[in-house]
Amino acid sequence: MTWWIRKLATNPTGLLGFMIIIGLILAAIFAPYLSPHDPEQANRPNRLLPPLSEGHPLGTDEAGRDLLSRTIYGARISLTVGFTVVLAAGFVGTVFGLLAGYFGGWIDTIISRIVDVWLSFPFVLLALTVNAILGMGLRNIIITLILTGWVQYARLVRGEVLAIKEREFVEAARAIGRSEIPIIVKHVLPNVFTPIIIMCSLQMSQVIVSEATISFLGFGVQPPTPAWGNMLSAGRDYLMSAWWMTTFPGAALALTALGVNLFGDWLRDTLDPKLNT
Repeated sequence: MTWWIRKLATNPTGLLGFMIIIGLILAAIFAPYLSPHDPEQANRPNRLLPPLSEGHPLGTDEAGRDLLSRTIYGARISLTVGFTVVLAAGFVGTVFGLLAGYFGGWIDTIISRIVDVWLSFPFVLLALTVNAILGMGLRNIIITLILTGWVQYARLVRGEVLAIKEREFVEAARAIGRSEIPIIVKHVLPNVFTPIIIMCSLQMSQVIVSEATISFLGFGVQPPTPAWGNMLSAGRDYLMSAWWMTTFPGAALALTALGVNLFGDWLRDTLDPKLNT
């Protein structure tokens, strides 16, 4: 752990990304204490107040709701979706990738064909289609992104396992009579864990942006629940008269994606032995 902290401290971009992520997590956790107003409470007399107005540092939206409070609470939606989808999709994709890569044969053929068909569709288009079938709401967004995201992990893990299962230590485990499942869990999985972590870190920003895209198009989290995507959608009609309605949630989304990407790039450079070499 000390080595990890020292290495992170010597990389300015990785440290910046880590600090952004930690700041967003803290803001999401302590949102009730940081938000000056109820993010869903409308106040028509205060609608479209500009930034730096009294009691509203970032202004208000078309319903008079405080924009700072809504932006802070929007981090909860984005981070909840990001972490949940990455963990669940990573788990599902890893299981299928291990099965396809290790056992091969008809198992590999079926899983690989499913992955190929799934990957032939654009990610966002497929997510929108699945979400339109399942319906709107946060839970369905998470299910949608898991269903559309696991294939990338499956393809990555399958490729790694195809090389690892021929290594000497796996052959030795077979030679001493160990069954297949213990070999996969104790010998194969630990050796593909690093690529999985790197994939998770790099996929996080894509998941967060995808959630915002789905909400922006009206298939995701619905107002008055604050989510950066539906906040951007609501601000489209006020771009000329109330620019702050899109500027601040858009900046929060961009900052989140930047932080995750910077930290993910550092994590990849640190954990990938080929890059270290």
